[in-house]
Amino acid sequence: MLKQTLAALALLFAPAVQAQAVKDADPALWVVKDADTTIYLFGTVHVLKPGLSWFDEAVKAAFDKSDELVLEMLEPDTATMQGLIMKTALNPAGPTLTEKLPADKREAYAKAMTDVGVPAAALDRFDPWFAAVTLSLAGLPKLGYDPESGAERTLTTAAKAANKRIVGLETAEQQLGYFDNLPEPLQVKFLVSTVDDYPKMAAELDKMIASWSAGDPETLGKTMNEELADTPELAKVLLADRNARWADWIEARLQKPGTVFVAVGAGHLAGAESVQVQLAKHKLTATRVAY
Repeated sequence: MLKQTLAALALLFAPAVQAQAVKDADPALWVVKDADTTIYLFGTVHVLKPGLSWFDEAVKAAFDKSDELVLEMLEPDTATMQGLIMKTALNPAGPTLTEKLPADKREAYAKAMTDVGVPAAALDRFDPWFAAVTLSLAGLPKLGYDPESGAERTLTTAAKAANKRIVGLETAEQQLGYFDNLPEPLQVKFLVSTVDDYPKMAAELDKMIASWSAGDPETLGKTMNEELADTPELAKVLLADRNARWADWIEARLQKPGTVFVAVGAGHLAGAESVQVQLAKHKLTATRVAY
């Protein structure tokens, strides 16, 4: 169903490893402005191997000029997140998760989960979407990523140090709900695709990070979004609907003066349903910042 499910999901939602200042990366940056308001749009790749320097040059200059940092979500504390997961993902009755999987996929599922250090049986009372997310994220440390640090945390730390206001476009409960509200058959297909694509995760992430580092949103968008476009239900929930809401938010924010730095997953700023495309429907233009 989704050949890039693992990588795309990680790029949209996963925590990221903070890059080390070894190799220069020049990710894309856009700006939307009117007479008294400037809004920068920065696409984050949430998973980065050490060796990239991205929080510098035009990106840092735009951030420093901004009074406000806007992220996809303000990360709740661990206890709150655990409570939300139990509320949305736990499924104590009915067939187990393993039983919901096609018989010919159960062995591969168990093997993949074991590979990331999570016994498959431990998730038998959780929804299929949660197993898919767990498999995609739990494997990141094995590939050299640090789930405890990331671009959003780097930006958040810098914003707090500079006493900037920090705003979330969505809540953690909303983001979990996007997956939890998927029909169960689609959740199962999502998990099966995640299991099938698990061996290709590293290669897909490398392709996306290379495109992002080179400031090539077109290639990044094609890699991330082409498979989602083949699954309208998932693409609508994860990309199109959210991008449209964020464009509405940006239009409303332009009514107040100030300078704002908006940082969202790079997949939202690429492709046919991008935030920029949605802004154009409001007769607003997002201009690429040259650097």
